[in-house]
Amino acid sequence: MDKFYFKIIEEIDDPVLRGGKGKAKAKAKAKAKKNTEKKSKKGEKMVVTTTATANDVAYGDGSETRTCVVLGGRGFLGRSLVTRLLRLGGWIVRVADSSSHSLQVDPSSASDSILFAALSSGQASFCHVDVRDTSQIIKVTEGADVVFYMERTDIDTHDFYNCYMIIVQGAKNVINSCQECKVRRLIYNSSADVVFDGSQDILIGDESFSCPGKFLDVLIDLKFQAEGLIRLANNIDGLVTCVLRPSNAFGPGDTWFVPLLVNLAKSGLGKFITGSGENMSDFTYAENVAHAHICAAETLDSRIVSVAGKAFFITNLEPMMFWEFVSLILEGLGYQRPFIKIPTWIVAYVLSLLQRIHEESHFRIDKYSPHYIVQLASCTTTFDCSEAQKHLGYSPIIYLEVSFCRLPCT
Repeated sequence: MDKFYFKIIEEIDDPVLRGGKGKAKAKAKAKAKKNTEKKSKKGEKMVVTTTATANDVAYGDGSETRTCVVLGGRGFLGRSLVTRLLRLGGWIVRVADSSSHSLQVDPSSASDSILFAALSSGQASFCHVDVRDTSQIIKVTEGADVVFYMERTDIDTHDFYNCYMIIVQGAKNVINSCQECKVRRLIYNSSADVVFDGSQDILIGDESFSCPGKFLDVLIDLKFQAEGLIRLANNIDGLVTCVLRPSNAFGPGDTWFVPLLVNLAKSGLGKFITGSGENMSDFTYAENVAHAHICAAETLDSRIVSVAGKAFFITNLEPMMFWEFVSLILEGLGYQRPFIKIPTWIVAYVLSLLQRIHEESHFRIDKYSPHYIVQLASCTTTFDCSEAQKHLGYSPIIYLEVSFCRLPCT
């Protein structure tokens, strides 16, 4: 997957990826060209000019160089954060990841070319780190100002003990290492899914929304435990912490959501809509998640009481119908829009069956349980991002309209 990256629609000519004879809709491309995406004065190519960019661009003014560690820096969201930090300048970035192949870079890729140059100049470095080993974490965090704790790249979701040791015990190890190394700030990337159990719709849920006693998926349960540990560690031994909960993150390097849609389309199941098709959802483009992390790091620098130890929902501030989002993605890749509505229970049964025979099928559900996927696709889950706007100074820098033109090669 390391050599596959997002491309503008018109550059994608792989007949398999584009669904054989499918062509990208001219309407989608025309809308994207009209978007307000502009180059910032700092030279970033893919930033929509908004007042929010001042929050993290301030680090790139050259007046001060800070050292940060991005744990999971070669994962889906970790890559985006590393790229943004390097584009902004003013950061010495230590990329830490557990994958044995995580340092493979493609200099012809825009994001990897930035990392390649930074590795060559010394602005970035790479270290293989297993969060189950505290000594490895201490080695990479010594002397760092900030630790961004992102998702690991190579977790085996079929091994509960392994998942627990990586997600929960790993969080404990990261906290202990940060405290021992006198790291000032720790930002953890969680998920909005920690408040969703599928029993009811969530309409503009805010941070006061209580977390469920029972989770739809074991990974979500473990992630909730990890974020609890991160929040409890706030203001202990000089460490301040913060948790971000992006909703339905997607973008460059996505190894689950968009690839799942492509696999569904290839298997012939992409034509079906689960439930009524009217459910609303919030989505968050990967670069906006990265921007939110940098906003949180800056805000924690002043130890604001309203931020430290808290969790914040992160979205694109553009809720839309879940199945309209899916349709735009599939259309952009040349596949047919979903149009056949079927009851939720039938979809749940089919996905469970496919899960059992997935070794003989090209269809994969490797990250989350079928029940979780069905509930995600049929329930409304929208979130109030006003707390992040108010206290972190966050606001999206890439709009959904622009992001739809950056489709994955999977």
